Amino acid sequence: MPKKAKELSAFSVSKIKENGRHAVGGVDGLHLRIVDGSRAWVLRVAVGNRVDDQGKVKIHRRDIGLGSFPEVSLSEAREKARELKKKIRDGIDPLQEKQERLNALKIQKHRAKTFRECAEIVIDKKTLELKNQKHIGQWSSTLETYIYPTLGDLIIGTINKTNIATALEPIWIEKNETAKRIRGRIESVFDYAKAMGYFEGDNPAEWKGNLEPLLGNLKQESRPHPSLPYEQVNEFIQHLRQRKGISPKALEFAILTACRSGEVFGAKWQEIDFKNKVWIIPKERMKADKEHRVPLSQQVITLLESIRQYTQSNDFIFPAPRGGMLSDMSLTTLIKRLHEQRLKENGLGYIDPKQNRVITTHGFRSTFRDWSADKTDYPREVCEHVLAHKLPDEVEAAYLRGAYLEKRKALMSDWANFCTL
Repeated sequence: MPKKAKELSAFSVSKIKENGRHAVGGVDGLHLRIVDGSRAWVLRVAVGNRVDDQGKVKIHRRDIGLGSFPEVSLSEAREKARELKKKIRDGIDPLQEKQERLNALKIQKHRAKTFRECAEIVIDKKTLELKNQKHIGQWSSTLETYIYPTLGDLIIGTINKTNIATALEPIWIEKNETAKRIRGRIESVFDYAKAMGYFEGDNPAEWKGNLEPLLGNLKQESRPHPSLPYEQVNEFIQHLRQRKGISPKALEFAILTACRSGEVFGAKWQEIDFKNKVWIIPKERMKADKEHRVPLSQQVITLLESIRQYTQSNDFIFPAPRGGMLSDMSLTTLIKRLHEQRLKENGLGYIDPKQNRVITTHGFRSTFRDWSADKTDYPREVCEHVLAHKLPDEVEAAYLRGAYLEKRKALMSDWANFCTL
């Protein structure tokens, strides 16, 4: 029977300086190994004993590192050694267990994709499926605005239906149609993650059985976007012009052209015909899937020239601070801050008096339409075409796109004068 090593004290161990392996006792096989001043704990064990074909016992001796000394104390090294020897008696190979744990961590790391990483891959694939660039842009912009701030950096395998419901809840009532589309996009991202093995279990973004009980179906009348009474639009623009940056310019551009925010965000310099003062929006970015020509007033031309030297090197006229397109949230935040500032000054702010709600970017289209109906004699069809609304008569619509362009130029000039003079 092998001789047991003398059980050394912590003080005695600290005095050992010579290179080599030094048994410290207390646990069979526990040594302090010293190599040129480097000291570490090593446990020598017999693992995987088996009998070969000749009936001889094969003993596999292994050294298991327990950490360096004195970072790991003598008592800690003995405790670790006892735990490992107990595992061996229970038939567990500690080194094999460690290797399996490392392999599992590698697999877990491979699967540790964030929601944003998966979403970006799905969006790239959607660019091959969707023909309408506007729809592709909506995938990116809606997830960026409403989902990435809460779910973007989470490991997709850890996200559950409650997380998704929490992300959607702030817009579920106010922007229900948008929220429904986003839910469908989230579901597609999880479908991809499941196929790749990044997520296991039922798709948490599915409606039936998952999100429906948490969010509920809404049966509500559609409400128009809150809009500013046209009598206040001049005051609003003067207030807006006190703000610096691209967002205020984009908002003024949207107001003076009466265009949708998405059309403004996607506007590119090559679409502007400065000579004829027309903005030509390609059909791919229009809701009606038809090219739209927007007459540009002198105020709009002046606005564009004021930022031309700063943004002409970008793809977009109104680029986001970090590149790419602006988002609805940038203008929503801007309007909110303007409202809060004015609220402190006059106790009113910028409210739609019919709905008692803060105005929105889209609401300025209604402001324009109310003004054109109340304060001008332009034909209804001309005003509707400014807003790029689809007319029931296709022949009439085609005629308006050409013959009524001059009337629309006059209308937009009058609108710009009303807003700014």
